[in-house]
Amino acid sequence: MRKIRTVIVDDEPLAREGVRMILEEDSEISVVAECANGREALAAISKQQPDLIFLDVQMPEMGGFEVLKAVGVKQLPQVIFVTAYDKYALQAFEAHALDYLLKPFTVKRFNEALQRAKTQIQNEQNGELNRKLATLLVDLKPEAKYLERIVVKNSGRVSFINVEEISWIEAAESYVRFHAAGGKSYLIRGAISRLEAQLNPGKFLRIHRSIIVSIKHIKEMQPLFHGDYEIILKDDTKLTSSRSYRDKLQRLLENSF
Repeated sequence: MRKIRTVIVDDEPLAREGVRMILEEDSEISVVAECANGREALAAISKQQPDLIFLDVQMPEMGGFEVLKAVGVKQLPQVIFVTAYDKYALQAFEAHALDYLLKPFTVKRFNEALQRAKTQIQNEQNGELNRKLATLLVDLKPEAKYLERIVVKNSGRVSFINVEEISWIEAAESYVRFHAAGGKSYLIRGAISRLEAQLNPGKFLRIHRSIIVSIKHIKEMQPLFHGDYEIILKDDTKLTSSRSYRDKLQRLLENSF
């Protein structure tokens, strides 16, 4: 029996590894590609023609829904969506009977979704899948919904921090730390890349693998060597960008300064 050709799409390496490790225990599955972003996913889907995709919903620049639109629902194989906490997405999946995994998920829940996908593939029900995906994309709100408040839990208390108050954000292992006016900081569990996808790109800019800054809090940008910049905020905090994010900084310079 031909193995089910599978592509894993997630911007978090640990998340991809977790999915792959479970799939490696299944003799009916062959993982043919792992993708860290939407553009890699488009290339892999075109080249590999997979039977099944585990598709992360929230990724920087091109998320799961954008991948769907770019590929076209008629060209897509069976899809299992993976998401962290997008309530609207969960409601949409459930309304259209499309399967999803809510992070963090258990192996039991994963295997339930996988078994349903296998059944769909074996019964060659892609026509029905295409109809559901097409309806989902029509019903999804076209405008981006960005975070407006951050929920911080500490010692049994829950605080709500307006995103506008945040001057910069840094990764701290499996957490992110928000820096606000007056020297205040808040620590919550999560990944910085996933947070980036929820922030308005017109207001926040990622300048480093582990740093996001609020554009309105930037006071100066001083060029360093090899395309790096020193970013000076209004409270005189100094941050250093990396070459990987030079294009984003260049666009900011062209459009704002």
